[in-house]
Amino acid sequence: MSRLLLLRHAQASYLEPNYDKLSATGEMQARVLGEYWARNKINFDRVFSGPRVRQLETARIAAASCREAGHALPHPVVLQEFDEYNGEAVLKYALPRLLESDAEIRELHQAYLSSNPPEDRSKNFQKIVEAVIDMWVAGELVVPGTESWLEFTARVNRGVSHVMSGARHGECSVIFCSGGPIAIGVQRALNLSAQDTLRIAWMSRNCSYTEFLYSGERFTLSAFNAFPHLDDASLLTYR
Repeated sequence: MSRLLLLRHAQASYLEPNYDKLSATGEMQARVLGEYWARNKINFDRVFSGPRVRQLETARIAAASCREAGHALPHPVVLQEFDEYNGEAVLKYALPRLLESDAEIRELHQAYLSSNPPEDRSKNFQKIVEAVIDMWVAGELVVPGTESWLEFTARVNRGVSHVMSGARHGECSVIFCSGGPIAIGVQRALNLSAQDTLRIAWMSRNCSYTEFLYSGERFTLSAFNAFPHLDDASLLTYR
């Protein structure tokens, strides 16, 4: 059997104008990850990354941390298939329309605008995100020029199949990606519905990994949302 780890990027810059960059906490999470791999002499035959800055930076910082501890990782190969779905485009298109037509979304949005302290503001915005993305996954929202959930699912599965087909027996690979591709991997292993898959996507912690075992067409979930390297409670984040 071969092993494949799908690793969610470290904390990005949630609710900032540019989400696609690591926060200070995210940079620390990635450094701790690399130190953990070096300390435990964890080796990877192949390393991949999605194309987003937050994915690539997590890979870069973890690899640098490994090297500093005398433990090298292969250089990551960028695979477009492991890009996250374009949730920002879905929100930008759908939210103004839903604020006019959907009472539940208006209520959530008002709670977000009036929330204080900042932690509550983040939680309330996440509720809006989850409600809108849930509609998109269900096919109730079609965003012009943006791939659908079904297209996203097919894209990630192509990427997984590509990685599996190029593997040697018994090798271990890691892919730095995001919550969406991780959830698609779990769906592939467990045959989940689209809605259950989306719930999985919301559960991945920053810089956690989900492990799969595979041989031929067999693809089995071994561990979900693992974070033994994050032994400081301040480093445990979802957004």
